[in-house]
Amino acid sequence: MRIHQILLFASLTFSASSHADSTQSQSTKRPTIITDNAMVAAANPLAVKAGVDVLAAGGTAADAAVAVQMMLNLVEPQSSGIGGGAFMLYWDATAKELRTFDGREKAPASATPAYFQNANGEPLKFWDAVVGGRSVGVPGTLKLLEHVHKKYGNQQWMDLLEPTIATARQGFKVSPRLASSIKSAQERKLDLFEPAKSYFFNKDGTPLKAGSYLTNDDFARALRHIGRLGSAPFYTGKIAEDIAQAVKTNTNPGELTLDDLAGYEVIERQPVCAPYRSYSVCGMGPPTSGGLTMAQILSLLSNHDLPAMGPSVNAWHLFIEAAKLAYADRGMYMADTDFVKMPTGLLDKAYMMQRAALIDPTVAMPKAEAGIPPDESAYKFSPDLQPERVGTSHFSIVDQFGNIVSMTTTIETGFGSRVMTNGFLLNNELTDFSFTDMKDGKPIANRVEGGKRPRSSMSPTIVFKDGAPVLAIGSPGGSRIINYVTQKVIAILDWEMDLQQALDLPHVVNRNGNTDLEERTAATDYQQALEELGHTVKVRPLNSGLHAIAIKDGKLHGAADSRREGIAAGF
Repeated sequence: MRIHQILLFASLTFSASSHADSTQSQSTKRPTIITDNAMVAAANPLAVKAGVDVLAAGGTAADAAVAVQMMLNLVEPQSSGIGGGAFMLYWDATAKELRTFDGREKAPASATPAYFQNANGEPLKFWDAVVGGRSVGVPGTLKLLEHVHKKYGNQQWMDLLEPTIATARQGFKVSPRLASSIKSAQERKLDLFEPAKSYFFNKDGTPLKAGSYLTNDDFARALRHIGRLGSAPFYTGKIAEDIAQAVKTNTNPGELTLDDLAGYEVIERQPVCAPYRSYSVCGMGPPTSGGLTMAQILSLLSNHDLPAMGPSVNAWHLFIEAAKLAYADRGMYMADTDFVKMPTGLLDKAYMMQRAALIDPTVAMPKAEAGIPPDESAYKFSPDLQPERVGTSHFSIVDQFGNIVSMTTTIETGFGSRVMTNGFLLNNELTDFSFTDMKDGKPIANRVEGGKRPRSSMSPTIVFKDGAPVLAIGSPGGSRIINYVTQKVIAILDWEMDLQQALDLPHVVNRNGNTDLEERTAATDYQQALEELGHTVKVRPLNSGLHAIAIKDGKLHGAADSRREGIAAGF
């Protein structure tokens, strides 16, 4: 298939799927896209086109990641952008080496454990904490992109920003998903502050409708500046000054300073890799809990013959029980390891066997308690159940040289803090910290601390077989991300599903509490049987945004979650 044919398909796919609202979970029966050389799977066709064009010009996956993220910032601003943070896995095909990069936001240096508490020491209500500058952490996405581009890119930095600059000036059509998100967010004070109010709403105060044309000259100017000078204006120059001012002059002002911005650094961390069947499943380590929690779930399930069970009630029961145990450990132990001494044995084989023995195939356990892994120095915490809210975006890229990007990127809750400057929204990532700092006389690992990065559930993943990559995958979805991505890995590896079929498989989710079944899908058929096993079941919308590329028989297989507007395309 030639590149222009695939991009034509991309346009048709966007048109055909654009009338599904954000809670619609029915499959559109898209095909898996198969190409020979290179591919991008991302949340918006314009972002995919920007990335594929870079690859077609000879760029690497690192180059394409810059183009994709910048365009997503423009056309899907509610989910990610340079005002937020990200985690990236990068497979260097030449060195045959997996690298993982932490571009997570940081708390201001002045932040204390009482940052989200009132004068009486009581935690704030979630939305009271979100709206305004107080929830804004030091953004890391731009510095992450620049860092990886310098290591692995071969295209000019400015050239990678040009497509977004041009689209911002010329304008783009508001997608149905963006329009629906704006309308929903109006109830959560998206129209409280300028310039977000004027940007997302008409003069009469009504939210923009799908098909409206939207331009963003402020963002174009900011990107032009960044294109010439790199990330410096954002972290130490005029844009940095604007960010610090915007954070301080809004309702619920924050403490982020120019020194906080200037001191931000991307951290390269060790990948978290765990064996599963004949594969190695690799993800990102703390401060995201995604890689470790996924690895625990898969380890607990490796003792069961899921391939023979298929997507059945018995398989889902086992998955739910494994998820309960893993989320219990997540809540107790997982946080930014630069501030918290975590147990070293969370994936210890004997410990995993001990935890797996708690799973009864015939009856549901109550809420799971955290285990005691083999590292006594870490047993001083109380569990944190602060959930991340849905938001975020994910994209997967494979270039013609064999390099791979799996990147999950976010401004946290849809539209972040509602604070906007220079044409982009600022995150509300600090609300991923626990608002409570102590419980039962013990500190909570994910409490707020100055300079600390809040715990995340983002789970960018690359799967290997015999040392070679076979799958890049990830999803948005708040604290449900871990469930979404782990299930799809099982569907692809154990149940040998076609990639698109796997991504569209109805969701069954547990975060160590109720079991959620995706409404209006075949998942609801399991409700009675799961309840008979002792599960408390709720049927609800579960809106993932999975984007995946599999490498199989010398071909690239790409798919995008039918629940959203994304596509896969390549050449």
